Amino acid sequence: MHPAATRTSQQTIEKFGKFVIPNYNRYPVSIVHGEGTVVWDAEGKRYLDLFPGWGCNILGHCPPQVVQAVQEQVAHLIHVPNTWYTEAQGDFAEAICTRSFGKAFFANSGTEANEGAIKLARLHASGVGKSTSKYRIISFTNGFHGRTYGTVTATGQPKYHEGIGPLLPGFRYAPYNDLEAVRQLVDDETCAILLEPVQGEGGINIAEDSFLKGLRQLCDERGLLLIFDEVQTGLGRTGHWFGYQHSDVQPDIMTLAKGLAAGVACGAFVCRDHVAPSLRPGMHGSTFGGNPLAMVAGLATIRTIEEDGLLGHCQNMAQRFRDHLTTLKKELPIIKDLRVRGMMIGLELSISATPAVAKCMERGVLVNATHDTVLRLLPPLNITAEHVDEGCAVISNVLREMAGES
Repeated sequence: MHPAATRTSQQTIEKFGKFVIPNYNRYPVSIVHGEGTVVWDAEGKRYLDLFPGWGCNILGHCPPQVVQAVQEQVAHLIHVPNTWYTEAQGDFAEAICTRSFGKAFFANSGTEANEGAIKLARLHASGVGKSTSKYRIISFTNGFHGRTYGTVTATGQPKYHEGIGPLLPGFRYAPYNDLEAVRQLVDDETCAILLEPVQGEGGINIAEDSFLKGLRQLCDERGLLLIFDEVQTGLGRTGHWFGYQHSDVQPDIMTLAKGLAAGVACGAFVCRDHVAPSLRPGMHGSTFGGNPLAMVAGLATIRTIEEDGLLGHCQNMAQRFRDHLTTLKKELPIIKDLRVRGMMIGLELSISATPAVAKCMERGVLVNATHDTVLRLLPPLNITAEHVDEGCAVISNVLREMAGES
């Protein structure tokens, strides 16, 4: 057993069977310890984690500066409600907004951040002194925005809507990268357009620059708010601080979470200064949002990214992944497409990618499959060249094996 384990994986699985609702499809492994890009299970088996925390562990497991910041903070304040001021929340808001724009509101997760953005868009469109009733929001097929009723309705995937209706009124879906389809959906009741600059769960689909610029122009012409869901693309994931900076198209609202505090639960949305007053006192809140532990973890995350030069490193490692996987794509006809934006990597296959997850795990590499045919990686920004090579070697062997079976 690993020194951090107090029971075997099977014993933990049995306890879950008795006391935990089985709504997750879990792999039969109990993870007990992690360092950087590597984790160990209860039995001491090592895994190279190329999908750490579903993208939340943007610096890998237990990054030293984040660990130290949380350890120090927990001895002073663990939680303070938002009826008071705390230094760390102001400092983290400044750190985010000076690297992007506007003003910040803190929550605990991506779905909460998106829920707040939806509410803010409607409040801004029909706020005090306005006679309009704009409430419709256009989002996109294959997008993913969360699990609350507002955000799951914004998610343009029918599989997430099954059995939970009626959904929240006012959402329409357009095909991704289809500007003309968006134009046709805009009407006098439309208040906002919501999209991911890179669709993560949708299969690492990257928005075209011309599409984003066209959306910005359309919003300006029709008086709409442009909302970017950067829950997955934010805080360096793409090689820039935020995904919108690739296209130089600034949204009116940007939502953040996942890697925002390197694995500590933290969400936020940022909005332009003229939009911020629409979120009036009493209209929205988050009890744990902006808590001191998350705020110091977020500050330590930004500090680590800057001090270690991880934005540039991310771009270099992205090219290393691209080189390995482009060569593999030329070799294997089952690979239909390769999509890379920083540490967001998608291999689209002509066969189901799901078996590759178990096969890679058996060989000590953790990956993800989404939309059935896309093998998805979200490695940490500080992954080493050696770990890129190790992971690509295992993935290559697994896909060669699968190609031979197909």
